Amino acid sequence: MTEPPAERPEPKPRPTRPVRSGGSAPPLRPRERLRAHGASRLSDAELLALVLGSGVAGRSVARIACRLARRRADELSQWPLARWMLTPGIGLARAAAMVAAFELGRRAGRPGACAPIRGPEDVLGQVRDLVQARREHFVVLLLNARHELQCRETVSIGSLNASIVHPREVFLPAILHSAASVVLVHNHPSGDPEPSEEDLGITRRLVQVGELVGIAVLDHVIVAGRGHVSFRARQLLEPATR
Repeated sequence: MTEPPAERPEPKPRPTRPVRSGGSAPPLRPRERLRAHGASRLSDAELLALVLGSGVAGRSVARIACRLARRRADELSQWPLARWMLTPGIGLARAAAMVAAFELGRRAGRPGACAPIRGPEDVLGQVRDLVQARREHFVVLLLNARHELQCRETVSIGSLNASIVHPREVFLPAILHSAASVVLVHNHPSGDPEPSEEDLGITRRLVQVGELVGIAVLDHVIVAGRGHVSFRARQLLEPATR
């Protein structure tokens, strides 16, 4: 007597995305939301997750992004590469991507790179991001012979009270870029733009060094929450006494 043929096992159903109770579809992922609604509808955490791309073992990209999103975006935009790499789950590649993304955002918000710098108002257009910075930044704008902006260099990022600036760090980028002149800029996180004695002293020193190397210091502008101060407008650009 012949035995009946063995039954074939039923095929396993393909995994599908879970459906919430009530029949509603699960929330869209950041890429899907970006495609459907545009970047402006995404949260900070979703935008950060898109730039990071993927997570690491034990940490999903969503978890890393949510942790970063607890901080203000303007604070994250000032982080240097080394600070990003202190964040769990972020190595060199992801840190570099974050620094590059924020720098592109800054550049997109500035006037054209070749716009001439004629006065403090033109300077402010290039450094608006410093007004709300929580730490003191010392920045140098490098100009060509027509006073057009070549590039912006961040010389130092200091504490809430002081920023250490050495003439070598100011003029080396200017020499490497063959700049004809420079404009010095730094912010006061306190909100008060009035120059301190330390500000006056370092400015006089930098003006003197500029004369020695043949790169003029056209102005030093302090930006803060309650306004700005131009050293040139106040006639404070005298070199240090030799």
